[in-house]
Amino acid sequence: MRSLDRQIYGIRREEQKVTREIKEAAKKGDRDVCIVLAKSLLQSRKAVGKINISKAQINSVIMCMQEQLATMRMAGSLQKSTEVMKSMQSLVKTMREMSAEMMKLGIIDEMIEETMESIESADLEEQAQEEVDRILWEVTAGELGKAPTAVTDKLG
Repeated sequence: MRSLDRQIYGIRREEQKVTREIKEAAKKGDRDVCIVLAKSLLQSRKAVGKINISKAQINSVIMCMQEQLATMRMAGSLQKSTEVMKSMQSLVKTMREMSAEMMKLGIIDEMIEETMESIESADLEEQAQEEVDRILWEVTAGELGKAPTAVTDKLG
């Protein structure tokens, strides 16, 4: 592009020189020289026009290439974004599975706790009943209630 701009600048400088020469030839009344110089001036203007068309075409090609580069970059970004989304989806799936497992464990823990509590409760009730039986045995001298296991163990 700079080379083309330099060529245009050079041609315009030559046009200025030719224009001066045309004016000088016109002062001298040399019509043939003026016609030849005018044709030269016309050719230089056509050359500038062609160079400008070439510049426009080159700019068009450059912009197309930049657009393709931008499209490629966008595609790369979308691909990376897709990979990140897949990874995130995998993580979410894993977290859901872990949550489900933890929930199962929590339910199992609750069931175990409830079972242990009911066992402890049954043991406490049994111990309380034995204590009541022992007290009744002592107080009534064996007339009321049955002998507690602790007493029967001692007796037997």
